[in-house]
Amino acid sequence: MLVSVTGGAGFVGAHSVAAIVRSGHRVRLLVRDESTVEPVLAPHGVSAAAVDVVVGDVLCASDVDNLVRGADAVLHAASVYSFDSRQRGRMRRTNEAGTELVLAAARRAGVGRTIYVSSVGALFPARVIDTSSPVGRPREAYLASKAAAEAVARRHQDDGAPVVITYPPALLGPHDPKLGDQTTRLRNALRGLMPIWPLGGLPIGDVRDTATLHASLLTGPVSGRHFGPGHYLTTREYVRTLREITGRTLPTVYLPARSMVPIGLLADLVQRVWPWHIPAEYGAIYTCACAARVAEDASTNGIPARPVGETFRDTVRWLHGEGLLSDRAAGKAVVADPVEVVTV
Repeated sequence: MLVSVTGGAGFVGAHSVAAIVRSGHRVRLLVRDESTVEPVLAPHGVSAAAVDVVVGDVLCASDVDNLVRGADAVLHAASVYSFDSRQRGRMRRTNEAGTELVLAAARRAGVGRTIYVSSVGALFPARVIDTSSPVGRPREAYLASKAAAEAVARRHQDDGAPVVITYPPALLGPHDPKLGDQTTRLRNALRGLMPIWPLGGLPIGDVRDTATLHASLLTGPVSGRHFGPGHYLTTREYVRTLREITGRTLPTVYLPARSMVPIGLLADLVQRVWPWHIPAEYGAIYTCACAARVAEDASTNGIPARPVGETFRDTVRWLHGEGLLSDRAAGKAVVADPVEVVTV
């Protein structure tokens, strides 16, 4: 099977490409810069020679047409994921317009199935979410862009197009080529840059489990919607897991999320003119305030979620190995003897 992939140079995309290749499929990537393919795939044991490459942009119709032509399946993972207020324009264009362009091109080309990588955040705010949940109405730029893209994907589903939607939780794990939002937040917590956390929580998963999900959905019935395996963690559980993995105390103050919203909004305004990243993000605070648990019977296509402690440990070890965390910051997560894997 030939699988065309957008976003293959990103965190979810690269792990998914590796899982797809391991499953015995051929892969064609759409990338803006062909030189990024080798360093992104090499940590997964995949050679750049093992994939075909189309150089182009997900917002260029002719490039997308070249990508999907002759493909048996498409994985649309391209997305701008950021709570940085400076990225709002890119998020709207890539996440919504890019999704419409790719899904429409796949339909015209007669692709057998298209897997669209949405987000649990596209269904927020809610108390519990499952595959029947309506599209959310989040009041935050990134989540709103994913909700708009979700509406696009569901419209194609309602029209009878062979579109499958996945909902990854917030993802951690090794080999994050662009050091995305979640990996950066964990790193900042261990560097002492996040002594104050909002109460609430968020669904957390391992990128490797979501990649396995994507590979599994390439065969079998073309069935509608599936959640990336994961666990719901309160922010207290998140920090407690970091403490247990690293052996560090990580002094932390917890405040009601809604009381921290004005701080996040102010940080967003300052971020538009301040050149360095400000850890206090409105989007992260808002997510903790409105994030929902995934229903226990929601489909993950039979893919189990690995223990959250294993995910945290492997993320910390990878950051340390890349020189992005000091020995002190990583703590006992990088000692020779294995650390206890925390389950939630």
